[in-house]
Formats: sequence, structure tokens, C-alpha cells
Amino acid sequence: MATAAGNEIRLGQLVIRFLVEGSESGGSVAVFEFNVPAGGKLPVAHSHDAYEETIYGLEGVSTWTIDGVATDVRPGEAVLIPRGVVHHFDNRYDEEARALAIVTPGALGPAYFHDLAAAVEAAGGPPDPQAIADVMRRHGLTPAP
Repeated sequence: MATAAGNEIRLGQLVIRFLVEGSESGGSVAVFEFNVPAGGKLPVAHSHDAYEETIYGLEGVSTWTIDGVATDVRPGEAVLIPRGVVHHFDNRYDEEARALAIVTPGALGPAYFHDLAAAVEAAGGPPDPQAIADVMRRHGLTPAP
């Protein structure tokens, strides 16, 4: 079965490439690679109850704040984001970071990122926080208060 590999989704400065979609793995896993530009602060702090997320560093350093604790993820390092735990990430460094996200089960797919990109584009300026929150909830993410 052909995968979504190579199809880039652009969300502001963030670039996402799905390598395995949940539909391709019988729902067991979704895997995507993403780049975070130097100094990038993304996304809105959130949690998800339907899946765990493991982040594996490929290049550069991204900082993951999970349940209030900041952890730098370098190439070859990983962090686990358990279900229901509030988290967000950013790149506090001077070089782009690249990481792999492994979502189990594979409940998150490209549609989430496409819908977010459409909401950002529709705003025509700074993103509408309510529109972003609505997209997140539709796809099983809960924005943090």
C-alpha cells in the first residue's frame, strides 16, 4: 500500500510529513516527521485522551513542556507524552529542529493539520484562537485553559 510519504503540510513555519497514517496501519499507529524553525513557538498547549505521543529527535533541539516540565529533545533522544497530559513544544535554539512523532493508536492524521492550516489562512492575519480551539477539539485534542 502506498503511503503519504513526501506530502508536505505547511502550517505557518511548521512543515509536517506523514510517513504512516492510521488508516494504513489498521489504526495501530500514525507516524509523521516535522520541522520546527529556529525560535519557533508551537502549538497551543493541549492534551489528548485517545492516544499517546512519542517524540524522537532527528536534528537540532526541540523543547517539550510536558505537565509543566521542560525537556530538551536532541537527536537520538525521545520523550513520551501520556494520554491526558498537557504539553506544548518550541524551538529555543538558533537552528531548525526536526523530529519524528509516533502516535499510538493512530488516531491523529493529516486532516487535523490541513484543517488547522485552513483556519489560519481564513483568519488572514493572526489566527483566531476560537477557530483553532474548535479544530483541535474536532480532532480529539483539548486546548489547555
